[in-house]
Amino acid sequence: MKQIKKETLFALLATLLICVGCDKNNDPPPDNELNGRTTAIFNPDKKYGTVTDIEGNVYKTIVIGKQTWMAENLRVTRFRNGDAIPNITDNDKWSIQAVAAYCNYNNTEDLDTIATYGRLYNWYAAADSRNIAPKGWRVATPDDWNILIDYLGGETIAGGKLKEAGNEHWESPNEADNSSGFTAQPGGFRFNDEDIKGIALYGYWWSTGQNGSSAARLQLFSWSQEVYKEMRSMNTGYSIRCIKE
Repeated sequence: MKQIKKETLFALLATLLICVGCDKNNDPPPDNELNGRTTAIFNPDKKYGTVTDIEGNVYKTIVIGKQTWMAENLRVTRFRNGDAIPNITDNDKWSIQAVAAYCNYNNTEDLDTIATYGRLYNWYAAADSRNIAPKGWRVATPDDWNILIDYLGGETIAGGKLKEAGNEHWESPNEADNSSGFTAQPGGFRFNDEDIKGIALYGYWWSTGQNGSSAARLQLFSWSQEVYKEMRSMNTGYSIRCIKE
């Protein structure tokens, strides 16, 4: 009788260990060397939360109206299911890429730069069904951006409330107070087969909206408080912000 109980106990323990090992959602997020390296200047009067992606990147989050946004640009290199996103450094290869890809600004490996400005992604990465956003989050839609802009007073002034204040990262003049807490960073861009450029001057963010071979983006300039919305080639490299579902 005692032998049967012992065998039963061992079987139950083995089953439990197998189940825990198979559940990836129970695995703790990996340590990430980018955490704690951002030089972004957040609004000290705002209360920020956090969200963690599949690679253990921890991002500040901010509630604006009825929306909850990431307060940092995305920097993940894997989709939510674990699949790697290709890092395309060659301009010619980038220009013909018709599937998900990312790059760092000027292909830098500097951790402080990546942590502060995030990475640049083509639209295919932003819209991929494997999900680039952390669980419970999504890449912003055109409607998400419109709700945010309207809440902050409209396209003519919302940019000043979205951008990080001062000239630590945005070039002068930067008429911004970051009153929303969004802390938009000027991560630059990569246009098709052109060099990567525009850091400190321009901030671009993908939306999931598309029209034929073009997709919707949001744009901020260092010298303006306005918000600009345009359609652009899906091969272009822009930053990504995610919103809580």
